[in-house]
Amino acid sequence: MNGILNVLKPPGMTSSDVVVYLRNNLKIRKAGHTGTLDPEAAGVLPVCLGKATRISDYIMRGTKIYRCGMKLGITTDTDDITGRICSRSDNIPDLDRIHQALEAFQGELEQIPPMYSAIKVRGKKLYELARQGIEIERKPRKVEIFKNEFLDFFPPDTVLFETECSKGTYIRSLCRDIGKLLGCGAVMSFLIRIASSNFHISQSYTLDEILEAFKKEKLDNMLVSMEEALKPVLPSVVLDEACKERISNGNKVGVESALTPVDNIIPGQHCSIFCGKDFIGIGYVSNYGNKKEIKMKSVLV
Repeated sequence: MNGILNVLKPPGMTSSDVVVYLRNNLKIRKAGHTGTLDPEAAGVLPVCLGKATRISDYIMRGTKIYRCGMKLGITTDTDDITGRICSRSDNIPDLDRIHQALEAFQGELEQIPPMYSAIKVRGKKLYELARQGIEIERKPRKVEIFKNEFLDFFPPDTVLFETECSKGTYIRSLCRDIGKLLGCGAVMSFLIRIASSNFHISQSYTLDEILEAFKKEKLDNMLVSMEEALKPVLPSVVLDEACKERISNGNKVGVESALTPVDNIIPGQHCSIFCGKDFIGIGYVSNYGNKKEIKMKSVLV
């Protein structure tokens, strides 16, 4: 069983809980998710099965879309509604200022991750330190927010918005920083991941639906192929079908065997490799003296 399941993660489970549940119930040894969702968050969680676990890092690179509730006038130690309250304010800004704040946090920016996160520092996860009452300085991370779209306001203090962002963006940190800019504080009140790369919530499946399909031996109908999952994040190179045996055994071939242009592919850049219509795995173009060659990084057939 090789492919990716578009799982609709329920609130109350960690992303790792979902993987363990699927591994145990689907009787599969290899499974892994493609980007952590907070335990109380819900939405799209692509889970790789079998050989597809070897492409999880590539799928993670894709753009994410979230729908978020942001409660103004409060700060907490976790930057969401579940944490210990640190401050309160009745100074709720008007809608014009809220719109301006959402627009201000677009483009490339630096973001400090929350203490309650799974980032490791000196071998310890930040949330483990936070639970011990230890707060350490976190280095800012570069992220990109492509769009913050205001959706609605629920008086007296809750904003509903949608954000499209790069890998590694913390929506809790985004709410915290917007609250700082507005001067009243803010926390994330709920979060739903609408999309991750080309996996959308409209095509996602609940854990019950997945288990039922497995019992009926129809799980293959739910699996997204590796080549389909890689489309948004890697360019494709199609080789002559005569190369199939050679490239499948991990041997290099000359670029003259390519049926698609490779001049625009940077040497070393990872690509999806096909022989005719057959997906072979992930490879790259390399310069060998004056000659360009195509080599495999991961054979996935």
